[in-house]
Amino acid sequence: MISLKQIRYFIATAERGQITQAATDISISQSAVTTAIKDLENILAVKLFFRSRKGMELTTAGREFLSHAYEILQKLEEATTIKSISHSVEGELSIGLTYTVLGYFFPAHLDKLRRMFPLLNITLHEKNRETIEEGLSSGLYDISLLLTSNIMHPSIETEMLLSSPRRLWTSSNHPLLELEKIKLKDISKYPYIMLTVDEAAYTSIKYWSQANYQPKVILRTTSVEATRSLVANNQGVTILSDMVYRQWSLEGKRIETRVCADPIPAMNIGLGWRKNIAFTPAMEAFRTYFLQEFNIPH
Repeated sequence: MISLKQIRYFIATAERGQITQAATDISISQSAVTTAIKDLENILAVKLFFRSRKGMELTTAGREFLSHAYEILQKLEEATTIKSISHSVEGELSIGLTYTVLGYFFPAHLDKLRRMFPLLNITLHEKNRETIEEGLSSGLYDISLLLTSNIMHPSIETEMLLSSPRRLWTSSNHPLLELEKIKLKDISKYPYIMLTVDEAAYTSIKYWSQANYQPKVILRTTSVEATRSLVANNQGVTILSDMVYRQWSLEGKRIETRVCADPIPAMNIGLGWRKNIAFTPAMEAFRTYFLQEFNIPH
């Protein structure tokens, strides 16, 4: 019988790529993690990891099981969370979303929202921040999900849901990984991939400038997947948030992350709406759903 403990230990190891880091993250001994993974492999009768000098790398079966493991924990969370929102809410809800939020944050929530509120007609609009701000102000959009730290319009009120730390991304054998502490000064010596979507470049330049260094940019791109692949193939490094991080590139190469010793702001994701607007039942249901999901007092 597979236990939830085994699933959680497996996910932690898959995400961190090392038993030592997984054990540290979940505050348990390395031997407990090792035993749990071995027991899980015995139950499933497959190898979930390749053991190598670099750490723990998922096998094909391991990647498939990781997808199921995430789904199991998601279903458990849904089953054990008490929802106080009426499922009979109906009407129209127009939502403005920026690229990053729509691609890496919202899809799983949309699935749950549509199952919780089958009578609610949700319309999505992927736009940049400025367009969303104008759309909220004009009433074109009811509410939005976006990067709240970039909001400029004085008539927009925001509510943060999630703060996603930004870390250094490198290939699995990059020289920077040998340093005990990695600073922007160290990173500036290597080719840098600059993601530009959702004002990522603007945010990046701000904290680089504060440190009095500049990245050695060899490419500016709007594609997170291109950035991921280039980093994994040792063509450059980058600094991006945990929300868009995946440990494997499309080619199956591993991407490592490290905390930078210099201060780097997190990426804040949240709700936005026009100030002093009266919330419709649909807007209230949408907001309450997210406040409950992230355990924010309402």
